[in-house]
Amino acid sequence: MDENLAESASGAADRRSRGGRSPSTSRDELSHIALELFLANGFDETTVDEIARAARIGRRTFFRYYASKNDLAWGSFDELLAKMAAHLDALGDSVALMDALHEAVIEFNRFPEEEIPFHRERMRLILTVPSLIAHSSLRYADWRQVVVDYAARRLGESPDAFRPRAIGWTCLGMCLASYEQWLAGDDEDLLARIDEAFGWFTMRGTALSD
Repeated sequence: MDENLAESASGAADRRSRGGRSPSTSRDELSHIALELFLANGFDETTVDEIARAARIGRRTFFRYYASKNDLAWGSFDELLAKMAAHLDALGDSVALMDALHEAVIEFNRFPEEEIPFHRERMRLILTVPSLIAHSSLRYADWRQVVVDYAARRLGESPDAFRPRAIGWTCLGMCLASYEQWLAGDDEDLLARIDEAFGWFTMRGTALSD
């Protein structure tokens, strides 16, 4: 386990060991506690009841935070996705389409320094655990739809049209390739990889303009 992740997880464990429900329990902390268990015992082997017990919350409270165990691995994905959509809307139409998506995707993947070790292990699970890979298709579809809807509006086309959908798949592909590279080496910089991917796409002359 990453040293920083282990230290943060240890801090959460110390707070839980004092007894009773931790007053600081939140969606993020619950996700961190679950991630600690996933890494120690395996994703499929860890149950919702074990996670709830480790967090000192009830099973019903767990499901108020997350709809399923699979969703835990994604952390605050829904909130981040809403922020990405809002970021795109705020950029205005003076910014070139792909430049706007480039900026919004970078911001979507920008995390506080202390969260990066958790995010690295979270993505390692998402990209390697079979049950999470299957669940990922739903999350990727939600992510692509934000890109597709924005591209469709900028191009004056239907979200079902070819170009917006192609842009959605292209942006997702660049992100996944960046994540694979990032996870391959501890000295990799995720944002630099995403920036490089979008920059290469633009330099090759394949960026779309409206």
